[in-house]
Amino acid sequence: MTTAQTGASLAGCAIAILILFANLRKWWTGGRALKDLLPTIQGFITGAFGTVCSGGLVGWLAGCTRQGANAGGSKAVSATTGTETGGEIPAASMGSLTEEGAVIVFLLFCALVLAYKAASKEDKGRMTGALVAGFILCATAGVAGALHGLPDLANSIGLSGRNALRGAL
Repeated sequence: MTTAQTGASLAGCAIAILILFANLRKWWTGGRALKDLLPTIQGFITGAFGTVCSGGLVGWLAGCTRQGANAGGSKAVSATTGTETGGEIPAASMGSLTEEGAVIVFLLFCALVLAYKAASKEDKGRMTGALVAGFILCATAGVAGALHGLPDLANSIGLSGRNALRGAL
């Protein structure tokens, strides 16, 4: 599978921001316990890594999610306001993954799937929403620029793991 090289539109970003707002509002008005925020963080970080996947299932999902959010967001904003939207936001990438970094992203994605299976219905919604928001927002130049060190972190953790497995600590 290859990823659809689709950037995010302004309306698509509005959908992502709305999803994050819904997740964070519930946390803010609740007890503000860190454990209640973890599903949102886990989903968003996994979504962020999905934008640097050059293909595969995660890269494909990220591209398809942006396409769907762009189309749905454009219709929603137009139906709500009567103004056509479709302006693209400048796209960027946070960087690229090495072989070792790809293994870390694979493990994070699998951890999200396993956590999703064990989560409550409410946490499943938070994880999925934050994953979608990460897929959309982290393809924009502003968010990608702010998180540009994330792929390097995965790459270095993966390299450390490889060295540990080789016995080269």
